[in-house]
Amino acid sequence: MQNKVVEFRHLGLLDYVKGLAYQKKLFKKIVDLKIKNRNRPVDQQEVTPNYLLFVYHPHVYTLGKSGKEDHLLLNKVGLRDKGATYHRISRGGDITYHGPGQLVGYPILDLDNFFTDIHKYLRFLEEAVIRTLASYGMVTGRIEGLTGVWLDENDPLKARKICAFGVKSSRWVTMHGLALNVNVDLEYFKNIIPCGIGDKAVTSMHQELGRLIVFDEVEERLRKNISELFKMQWKKDGLGMQ
Repeated sequence: MQNKVVEFRHLGLLDYVKGLAYQKKLFKKIVDLKIKNRNRPVDQQEVTPNYLLFVYHPHVYTLGKSGKEDHLLLNKVGLRDKGATYHRISRGGDITYHGPGQLVGYPILDLDNFFTDIHKYLRFLEEAVIRTLASYGMVTGRIEGLTGVWLDENDPLKARKICAFGVKSSRWVTMHGLALNVNVDLEYFKNIIPCGIGDKAVTSMHQELGRLIVFDEVEERLRKNISELFKMQWKKDGLGMQ
C-alpha cells in the first residue's frame, strides 16, 4: 500500500555533519522497515514513512562520490580563513557549496510510495524549483546532460546555475537533495569548480532580482510545488530533529 503522507521538518541553521547524521537516521529507519516487511505477511506489513527536511548550513563544501578533489580550490588554511569546512560524502555529483542564504531541501522518501524512477524523481524536484522561480517572474530550465536549474540555459555563454542537485537512493529510499541559492554570498563559489563544471557561472535569486528575498515565502512556494508534483499529503509539521 502506498503512503503519500509526508512529514515536513524545518531544522533551521544546522551544522552539515549533524544534518547528514540526521538524514542517515531517517534513511535507515525507512530501509530497515522495508527489509522487515519483506519477511512479513502482507496484512502485517507496516507503511513506510516519508520526510521532507528544510535546513540552512554554515559555510561548507561537499564532494560527491564521483567528484574530484582538485575541484576544491582551497587548502586547509584557506578553508579556515573562509570559516568553511569540507566533507566527502556519498551522494552523486561533484563538489558544491552550502551556506547562509541558501535553502537546502532533503526529501527522505520511499519512492515505492510514489514511483520507482530516479530520473523522474530528479525531474520532479527540478520542476518544483522551476515553478517556484517562475512565481518570481524568473524563466529557468534545464541543460541536457547536466543536473540543476539554470537561467539562459540555451546560451552557452550566459548559462548560470541557480539550484544544484545531488541525490542518493538505495532500495528506492532517497536522501540528500537540492540547494537553491536565494540570498547566498556567491563569492564562496569562486573557491570551487561548481559541480565540476568550469565554464558555467553560478547565480542567486538576490543577484537576478536585485533585492533580498523573503525566505519564508520561498520555502512555502517550494514546499507547495513539491507537494503538488508528488501528490503528497502533509502530516503535522515537525519542529526540528526528533
